[in-house]
Amino acid sequence: MSKSQRIEDSLRESIISRPDMILDDKDLMQALIAANERAMGGNIIDLRGIAMERLESRLDRLEDTHRSVIAAAYENLAGTNQIHRAVLRMLDPVEFEPFLQDLGTEVAQILRVDVIKLVLETAQTDGDTVVKRVGEVLSVSEPGFVEAFVSDGREAPLRQVTLRQLQQGDARIYGDKSEWIRSEACLKLDFGPGRLPGLLVLGSEDPHMFTPQQGTDLLGFFAGVFERTMRRWLS
Repeated sequence: MSKSQRIEDSLRESIISRPDMILDDKDLMQALIAANERAMGGNIIDLRGIAMERLESRLDRLEDTHRSVIAAAYENLAGTNQIHRAVLRMLDPVEFEPFLQDLGTEVAQILRVDVIKLVLETAQTDGDTVVKRVGEVLSVSEPGFVEAFVSDGREAPLRQVTLRQLQQGDARIYGDKSEWIRSEACLKLDFGPGRLPGLLVLGSEDPHMFTPQQGTDLLGFFAGVFERTMRRWLS
């Protein structure tokens, strides 16, 4: 018996003892099916083979959908954890000045945004579109500024969270950083009856950080916690 024959016998014995090696190998099974179709000739239609191809195609689509669902679930879980960490950090300070300082540093880093700005409306400003800076994070504006800024001239009803991509940011909000802001999240703040609204703006140089197609549930939750936190400073 030749050496090549011994190799073939060895391979044959391996296949007989472990047929699952063949069955689990997609490429090898396709090669065997193709060889069988060639052996049958061109005048025979293998309906079983056609059905198997359709099932394989459907299985591939299901696997792609499965992977997409898992990826979306992981992304949503990561986003939830990120918002929870930001909320916990935001609740740590017991004084307003450290609260604002953390907002522009630690909270911004947790949320992976480049700029966070807080705008409060007040009747004590002068001018039609004045936004007066009080610090790195806080600015004050005249009544009506929040609605005008978020709506951007549109008449559609305002949502609590508005996501949009930009050519550049508004200098009234971002100052000298406005040129490299490419997307932003605008969180409209309600501080309760008898109080003027506010606005929390998250700005990013990444144009895909905030887009209108994204969900806003997590940012809506963050805005709700922020509103309640601010009420104790405003009381």
